[in-house]
Amino acid sequence: MQQDYDHLQRAAKDHLWMHFTRHSTYDTSDVPIIVRGEGAYIYDAQGKRYLDGLGGLFVSQLGHGRTELADAAAAQAKELAFHPLWSYAHPNAIMLAERIAAYAPGDLNRVFFTTGGGEAVESAWKLAKNYFKLTGKPMKHKVLSRTIAYHGTTQGALSITGLPPLKAQFEPLVPSTFRVPNTNIYRASETTGGLLDGSDPEAFGRWAADQIAVQIENEGPETVAAVFLEPVQNAGGCFPPPPGYFQRVREICDEYDVLLVSDEVICAYGRLGYMFGAERYGYQPDIITSAKGITSGYAPLGAMITSDRLMEPFLQGAEMFAHGFTFGGHPVSTAVAMANFDVFENEHILEHVRDNEGAFRSTLERLLDLPIVGDVRGDGYFYGIELVKDKDTRETFNEEESEKLLRGFLSKALYDEGLYCRADDRGDPVIQLSPPLICDQTHFDEMEQILRTVLDKAATLL
Repeated sequence: MQQDYDHLQRAAKDHLWMHFTRHSTYDTSDVPIIVRGEGAYIYDAQGKRYLDGLGGLFVSQLGHGRTELADAAAAQAKELAFHPLWSYAHPNAIMLAERIAAYAPGDLNRVFFTTGGGEAVESAWKLAKNYFKLTGKPMKHKVLSRTIAYHGTTQGALSITGLPPLKAQFEPLVPSTFRVPNTNIYRASETTGGLLDGSDPEAFGRWAADQIAVQIENEGPETVAAVFLEPVQNAGGCFPPPPGYFQRVREICDEYDVLLVSDEVICAYGRLGYMFGAERYGYQPDIITSAKGITSGYAPLGAMITSDRLMEPFLQGAEMFAHGFTFGGHPVSTAVAMANFDVFENEHILEHVRDNEGAFRSTLERLLDLPIVGDVRGDGYFYGIELVKDKDTRETFNEEESEKLLRGFLSKALYDEGLYCRADDRGDPVIQLSPPLICDQTHFDEMEQILRTVLDKAATLL
């Protein structure tokens, strides 16, 4: 009813503080209100349908309307709605920890539950510092991460984040974090100062990995505790690792006794066709941070997964990891995660992604014939499309042009055409796609057609 809709609009504008939102945008327009979802689609309060090209926020692995996940939540809430994991356990947390440990690579057998990804990253940094203090290396506290990388919004996770514009208004943040180059091979010449042009991906990967060793030496190996890296870096528009990159990083971490943290808040649980991105790219982390797809968004949950070695000091005497969250490992959330993984296995979700990722890539690569599309990159069901002013020189847009292109046109135009995705300029201007893992060629074609329509128009604006 229009009366209900009008009330929702007034209440949203008067009371709801939305996340990462320019509220002035809604001075002259309605707040988009999403009311339901079905499969790969979401519907607004007016009944219009949109293809969920971002999986909510890299979350909705199984799509919307999965009654088996909703039923699992309801059944658990009736039986045990809540109990903390502070010196107590409940069956779902136990069984889920066992299941995740079985999925995880190597000896990553210890699972510390959180309520989301930022908390998992925060937990990993605290654990790294705590671990080295207990093992006789108390100066190891610094962490390295890549430029433009996003690792969360809490004070610690934001400090690790490599996006200065997101950090400036919250300074001073937690000290002792340092940046190393990312793996954007499309911009290899700029990143390496002209040393490499990206035509040899393995050489670029080796160079990028070696910069981690350089930074460790610069800071002093006795002070560096961990390096945080995503399998495919999200911010900047989906940077996959060059061949050999993570293998070299693992060697460096072993040489300097630095923990390798694989931040898989986005990449875990099928996004790249495997339970963990580390498995796809063949490296062994010391810690995996994860969240999002662990429940396909049907309940909030995150997990820090660590090696047995890192828990060893906490199994002695009076030691404990003095850290936790009230709702970490919530009974309802862990029940949903168990049901989520049941569907993964019963419907062969990982295999589906691997079988279809080539078609997804080739469908998006059709857009390379557009003058505004410079690069299409990613893996699995996780892609970025970089937009450029000049394809030959790879010239990007300045700040004013990016503002006009992304927020002045693309975000609204894509949504109006029926595609929910992300148009972003943390780094160079990109469109990001991370659809539900159930999507197939029909959905890929729909995405490509909408993107083509809108990007054709965008090219005429500038």
